[in-house]
Amino acid sequence: MQLDKILTYHKAMSDATRIRMLILLADGESNGQTLAEKLSVTPATVTHHASKLREANLIHERRDKNTIYFTLNDASIRSYGQTTADLIFKNKKEAPSSMETEDNKNSNLQKSVLRNFFTLDGKLKHIPAQLKKKLIVLEHLVVELEKGRSYAEKELNLYLKNYHPDFATLRRELIMHQFMFRESEVYELNPREMWAKWETLS
Repeated sequence: MQLDKILTYHKAMSDATRIRMLILLADGESNGQTLAEKLSVTPATVTHHASKLREANLIHERRDKNTIYFTLNDASIRSYGQTTADLIFKNKKEAPSSMETEDNKNSNLQKSVLRNFFTLDGKLKHIPAQLKKKLIVLEHLVVELEKGRSYAEKELNLYLKNYHPDFATLRRELIMHQFMFRESEVYELNPREMWAKWETLS
């Protein structure tokens, strides 16, 4: 599953028009007609390429009456790029001293975030606004979920509600940052290598 998702990502990124669409969307939300004009292609061509990007979870869509607007899923793009590098270089070890120092730093940060954002009985006080802290919290939320098990949306909602009442936002964040994937209202954990890496953020 991990390799399939990485291949889907690279297939989506293997077309010049799709790359140009992503570059344009990096400036902000845009609709299909505007993208078509800027790319000098037909709206139908934009729709075709958007479906490939959406399949790889590289863009989000929203409909306003008869107009579809696209936004960049920058977290997913960064995650796939880092996951590809991790997969290729997974057997390459860093110098022990530098790894130990970085591991200690990350461990201290993780403990601090969990201490500040969770109550003593394990409830999430509020969802962090800063991306790095948010990813640490999301990672903590999924560690009790079973690998390879499928969760109905209602079941996942009840699980997340045990931590925080805004389970819908938490569920969306887990999908957006590649901790889980959704298919036909059924949710499953992605391999850890797919998760957005808070350790790599500054």
